[in-house]
Amino acid sequence: MTKRRAHYVLSTHWDREWYQAFQDYRYRLVRLFDGLLEGFESGELRGPFTCDGQAIILDDFLEVRPEKRAALEQLARDGKLVIGPWYVLPDEFLVTGEAMVRNLRLGREIARAFGTEPSNAGFACDLFGHVSQLPQIFRGFGIETGFIWRGVNNGWCNNLIWEGADGSELTCYRFTRNGYSDYAFEVREAGLPDAEFDAERTRERLERHLQYESENTDVTPLLLFDGGDHQEWDRPVYGILCERMDAGKKDYEVIHSTLDAYGAEMLKDRAKIKARFKGELRQPSIRTLESAHTIHGVLASRIWIKQQNASCQDLLTRWAEPFAAFAAQALGSEYPDGFLNVAWRWLLKNHPHDSICGCSIDQVHEDMKFRFSQTRQIGERLTSVATSAIAASVEGDIADEEIRVVLFNPATVPHEGTTEFDVEVPKDCPTFAEFFGYEPKPGFRIYDEKGNEIPYQRLRQETDRKKTRIRPTKFPEEYRINRIRVSLPVSIPAMGYTTLTVRPAKQGEPTRHPANNGLATAHNMMGNEYLEVFIAPNGTIALLDKETEQIYEDLLTYEDQADIGDGWFHGPAVNDQAYASTGSNAAIALIEDGPNVAAFRIRQKMLVPREFDFKDMVRSEELVEMEIDTVIRLRPGARHLDVETTIHNNACDHRVRVLFPTAVQAETFLTDSAFDVVERDIALAADNYQYNELDVEVRPMLTWAAISDKERGMAVVSTGQFEVAVRDQSERPLALTLFRSTRRTVLTDGEPEGQLLGPLHFRYRLIPFAGAADRIGLFRSAESLANGLRAVTLRRADQKIHATGVSLPARAGFLAVDGAAVLSSARMVGDALEVRLFNPNTKAGKASVSWPDKPKAVKAWKKAELVDLESKPVKDSKPALKAGTATVSLKPKQIVTLRLS
Repeated sequence: MTKRRAHYVLSTHWDREWYQAFQDYRYRLVRLFDGLLEGFESGELRGPFTCDGQAIILDDFLEVRPEKRAALEQLARDGKLVIGPWYVLPDEFLVTGEAMVRNLRLGREIARAFGTEPSNAGFACDLFGHVSQLPQIFRGFGIETGFIWRGVNNGWCNNLIWEGADGSELTCYRFTRNGYSDYAFEVREAGLPDAEFDAERTRERLERHLQYESENTDVTPLLLFDGGDHQEWDRPVYGILCERMDAGKKDYEVIHSTLDAYGAEMLKDRAKIKARFKGELRQPSIRTLESAHTIHGVLASRIWIKQQNASCQDLLTRWAEPFAAFAAQALGSEYPDGFLNVAWRWLLKNHPHDSICGCSIDQVHEDMKFRFSQTRQIGERLTSVATSAIAASVEGDIADEEIRVVLFNPATVPHEGTTEFDVEVPKDCPTFAEFFGYEPKPGFRIYDEKGNEIPYQRLRQETDRKKTRIRPTKFPEEYRINRIRVSLPVSIPAMGYTTLTVRPAKQGEPTRHPANNGLATAHNMMGNEYLEVFIAPNGTIALLDKETEQIYEDLLTYEDQADIGDGWFHGPAVNDQAYASTGSNAAIALIEDGPNVAAFRIRQKMLVPREFDFKDMVRSEELVEMEIDTVIRLRPGARHLDVETTIHNNACDHRVRVLFPTAVQAETFLTDSAFDVVERDIALAADNYQYNELDVEVRPMLTWAAISDKERGMAVVSTGQFEVAVRDQSERPLALTLFRSTRRTVLTDGEPEGQLLGPLHFRYRLIPFAGAADRIGLFRSAESLANGLRAVTLRRADQKIHATGVSLPARAGFLAVDGAAVLSSARMVGDALEVRLFNPNTKAGKASVSWPDKPKAVKAWKKAELVDLESKPVKDSKPALKAGTATVSLKPKQIVTLRLS
């Protein structure tokens, strides 16, 4: 019999925060590392310690014990401290693919800062399922092996080949039974709190565990992974293991090892692995003896976390990074790499799965607010600095009475259409009034970059508002302005800007524009070239797609159900009563109407149970009014309807969804995912009732979901809403979860903050269509909804403050992407621009990246090359670069990173 090598890996699984807050866990972490250092120093601990696949625990330890850094660096150089590849272990479905790339880059950078190479073991032990593109992401860092648990049913076999969406493959070890804690349960008796150490019993349990691993592992090497939740090095049990290592038995060679060493041997035996899986791994747990739950309810827990995270990711990747790069290349400004690194660190600290999933105690999620705030402050500041510098550099001096408004477009395609923004005029700006002067209106005219006056639609105004102007060597200057919201048509280059000039009218001179032919066609109707909207008395809407002549009815139906679960799972109640808003009357108000935009406000008070009675397990008989305040908005030329909903939640223990019946004849639907689009079955498996973990109808999305047939289709685009379903009903309604309100938190008697009482805000967009969904178009629509446009307002004094000495044209663009690709990021890496793209389609295609509206003073790109996810050149692959345009071929679902210099 061939002697099999068993790799013992000492680790821990370190949730930074979960059933305890961060500082409680950190106290335990310091104790854990103190014990490890003592063991290494005494020689009692023979082999390496694996840092749970995440580097952040070293940061957390050294913040308390900074004097130990040299000791850790020496251990890392000696191979006794295994660091990375991640910075933190994230939830894969609640962050973008770009965030995962930054996460891995940072974790690997930290490992190298300790004097060692990062681990190349693709560790994802406790993540709640896996996105389809994780194999390609890992392979982009040179990682060939994966270590997974949840989301796949592979019997008791420990090995499988996982093929990602693009065909990239990972050779995987899959933890079974108790997952990554199997050794802790089966050998160390970690699940028996009162069990005292018994040497003989431990020897017997170790032999049984070895035998189990041997019988359920396809490849020759075995893995003994000792890494239970928050558990320290167990010295007595480790002593028994050392006995076994020294015994020299003929059956197994037990060594103190690493996941990398096991992975290297597993790769040699790859041909022996029988099981293969493709794409997303999100199967519910089937077997009752296995605890590998996918935990699907986290998609909508504490929804504010998801919304703030999505906002911060967009702020960094769509505003701060690309426009800082624009300023660096066009103005010679310093690229704020240090600030951006700090912002990303703050944000990534909110990405661990027990944090971003919203399934921890209240204090944990309260602490997250500060981290989001730090990210947002840095991102907003960097965006403001870059866009203000660009705006101030536009050619020509601002006259004393003029106001310069520079509109910025973060999309990689031009913006053509109407938009709304605020014009800030001085408090003493000339005014005019109607009739007997009931309401003064600031009078001004707006001109484009060519000097042509632009008619605008006045939407609302705020008067006498305080502003502050800050100069580097002076105290802050306070001044007063009037703020007027306007809508007008505008054209802005891809990832670029255009300049408007605002000039005051004479006192008493009306500055009106033709307001005939507004988009509102009745007291409850509006329409444009493509869509007609009708609002019913109960607040639902009917939407006519004029191109296909298809009508969609009962849209914006709100559904309220009991939720007796927690942060992990939506808990349906046996004695539930599901309420629908169709029984509520609505107040309908036209709040905007003109040629540029129309909007209706729909307000309804929906009666729902106050709470769930956990004694009698029924919903409360007492009903409370849950106010739903929705604004629907339509613009000329738009093929979509924008919706903003505010729900004043004063009920507990419930889930609220908004329904969009589609009447589409289809068995599957699409959602976007990290660097991908996934096709999903609508119906659940026929044997679902037999599963250990019931599958449910809700599925993950990042920004959009779509269902269609040849005749009709509907897409819902959102920002910060990650849970969606297409109900297996004849009308095939799309159901977007708005929020879940729960009281249960882990290891407590219940806490209040998960109930989400108070106002909750949601933004989404409805897009009717027919035939196959335009995947790239839907990504662009989601980008538009999330990021919109930004306006920078400058007066003469502001131009002097932000002056750069460089002259830019009144209109310019930075980056355009055409063809079969979606932008993931655009930023400076070193002295080059690095652009990451992905192809979400099932067919290969080409994409071009260009600077179509480049200022004359800026040098054209002279070199284009493909690099991997760590910015290392990719061999035998060179994109074409001609006349300032780089063209690259993308395979189906491929991610590429282009370096331009």
